[in-house]
Amino acid sequence: MAKWVFHNNGFLEEEKALIHFKDLSFQRGYGVFDFLRLSGNKPLFLANHLHRFFSSAQAMHLPVPLGRAELEMAILSLIQKNDLPGSGVRISLSGGYSEDGYTIGKPALVISQQSISLPTEAQVQQGIRLLSYTYQRPLPQIKSIDYQVAVWLQPERIRAGADDILYAQNGWISECPRSNFFIVTNENKLVTPSTNALAGITRSKVLAIANEFLTVEERPVSLEELKTAKEAFITSTTKLLLPVAAMDENIFPQRTITFDLLERFKAVCAAVALT
Repeated sequence: MAKWVFHNNGFLEEEKALIHFKDLSFQRGYGVFDFLRLSGNKPLFLANHLHRFFSSAQAMHLPVPLGRAELEMAILSLIQKNDLPGSGVRISLSGGYSEDGYTIGKPALVISQQSISLPTEAQVQQGIRLLSYTYQRPLPQIKSIDYQVAVWLQPERIRAGADDILYAQNGWISECPRSNFFIVTNENKLVTPSTNALAGITRSKVLAIANEFLTVEERPVSLEELKTAKEAFITSTTKLLLPVAAMDENIFPQRTITFDLLERFKAVCAAVALT
């Protein structure tokens, strides 16, 4: 377990890093965050995560108290202090103390570290089951702290025997609560929704890899199209590429391209870790 966190402008023991109950993150669920993975003690794709974090903060009208170089140094110093190889780092920015519970205040910056578990080989081979749900995440281009619907759906997900949720609205797929969604068509085209989904870091790396040997399409994807897809998978920082075996009544029988992309992505991560 991580002992230290970075809180606003310095390091504190984890239990001492507190936020006021009048902060908008507590009052209204208003804030942003980003989450990155370590290979050993080397952060993967740090520049990409910092770019998205600052973009999310700007879009939510939240000033980041540190500049990009200062924030990067704080992250690297925290990693060194905690010495927790293979863990995850979360950068959180709250809506700030708000006397009226509605006006943006001075944001609180918290950088924390936690152990993570990557998919096991058995999970990768078996694949996961998704349950579709009619919903469109508000402000989908922003990585906000609002996961209310995703958490609320957990009892339903468990009752359905699913591993995760796939959001769709008016018959068009967007994303899972914490990951992006891809399909492989019978023509071996890799397709992922182009709108109403977060620009995932792993998603962008997979698209770059796939463009080297596949036809790639970023475009609207309908629920109807899943009936003829031969492969499907999700991507995220902690899930890497995880095959989807089924979504509702749709079965995805193959894994060939998914496994190929997974191995290529792991190779990219390994190369980054050595730089």
